[in-house]
Amino acid sequence: MQLDSGDNYLDIHRKLEGVTHALCNAHLLRELLHVSETTGQAWAQRMSHFLLDASKLRDAVKARGGAFSPDEVQAFRALFDDIVREGEVENPDLARADGARGKQSTAANLLRRFRLHADAVLRFIGDFRVPFTNNEAERAVRMPKVKQKISGCFRTLEGAEHFCVIRSVLDTLRKQGHSMFSVLQRAFLGNPIPSVA
Repeated sequence: MQLDSGDNYLDIHRKLEGVTHALCNAHLLRELLHVSETTGQAWAQRMSHFLLDASKLRDAVKARGGAFSPDEVQAFRALFDDIVREGEVENPDLARADGARGKQSTAANLLRRFRLHADAVLRFIGDFRVPFTNNEAERAVRMPKVKQKISGCFRTLEGAEHFCVIRSVLDTLRKQGHSMFSVLQRAFLGNPIPSVA
């Protein structure tokens, strides 16, 4: 897979072969909030409520060890499609004089992504292994990006590798419930991971 600097996250997802894609609903909720605040269009707030309510329902069903039936998944999709249609009425595609698709509003572009990637947006409803957001995955790469942004780069490949190993170990231990303060104290003593009896 060849990536270039012009690739956005949707382009990158589409270039990955042999995987099933899901879009991060946290990103979509931020975009919906922007559209709602800047345009006052009701569909954006309806879509936000729909996604958040679907996530809560899914979590409740998942906690009981259940899953949505195919009919229930289809009902979610029908409601999603209704909201998208409502938004498309308010934000029709603009065409240029030559008939090509012209420059669209932020709302129209968001609606187009909802229409084109509906399965990826709603994947968390039909497959409970799929999280509602990808925030956890983003958190894992945020610190290297912040460090790179602040200092401009890593000075050596070896330094970047050490940074990533340390962050990875700390993140794993945090997820396992270890105290970061205790882990760092133990690291300086030469034994960061408590031994298991």
